[in-house]
Amino acid sequence: MKIALCNEVISEKPFEAQCAFAAALGYDSLELAPYTVGGDAPHRMGADTRAQIRRAAADAGIDFASLHWLLVKPQGLSITAADPTVRARTLDVMRRLVELAADLGAHILVHGSPAQRRIPEGDEGAANAARQRGCDAFATIAEDAARAGVVYCIEALAPPGANFVNRIDEAAAIVRAVGSPALRCMIDCSATSAVEGPDLAAVADRWLPTGLIAHVQVNDVNRRGPGQGHDRFAGLFASLRRHHYDGAVAVEPFDYVPDGPAAAARAIGYIRGILEAQS
Repeated sequence: MKIALCNEVISEKPFEAQCAFAAALGYDSLELAPYTVGGDAPHRMGADTRAQIRRAAADAGIDFASLHWLLVKPQGLSITAADPTVRARTLDVMRRLVELAADLGAHILVHGSPAQRRIPEGDEGAANAARQRGCDAFATIAEDAARAGVVYCIEALAPPGANFVNRIDEAAAIVRAVGSPALRCMIDCSATSAVEGPDLAAVADRWLPTGLIAHVQVNDVNRRGPGQGHDRFAGLFASLRRHHYDGAVAVEPFDYVPDGPAAAARAIGYIRGILEAQS
């Protein structure tokens, strides 16, 4: 089990400093938000930039666990839009990010991006059509992920931010329908706690035996880092160990208290303390 830091938490630092800082704190990996290093067109990141990123991580002694926040940039993307041009453009970005992940050695891509998968409200027919377009996009990208040797994860997210795939079982239904080992689910603790209740260990105990979970993000339901709210994570980590989970656990706060570097430091101390106590 590797502990990763979502790099946007410390994105005010130059990327080389992000890698060195995360490694010094005791993180094994980074979860990379492509827009933080690729500007408005991260999917078109050049070979020189990719080489610099790989070198910075290698020099710090860490690797890339995953990519997330995939569709933040460029603007105007959507997997559910009725406009076929928008969907084609979105799939092109997704495919290029799959290639980027493989090039960086990141085995996982996390598809959250709630604004880019919105379902229209008020018209059930239009909503159903949009859901089907979203499912079709996941089926298509699963083929690309399989060819690249990476795993594309559907992230269940809580309303009101997301209104398509709010629960892990909804993500699992899509994954099972597609039937590709390159398309899987993941657990985002903040979203899961908000939608399915605070017993994170029970969620892990339910889903890990299915083989559908390929990634975990830890954050409190209050959107701060683990250890900075009411959610308890010892049971989650005990479940992960009990089920021999060997993927990454990524620290992903949204509310950085008192700031990003301090939130990152507190989170890794809290997690390492749990793991040490359980060893």
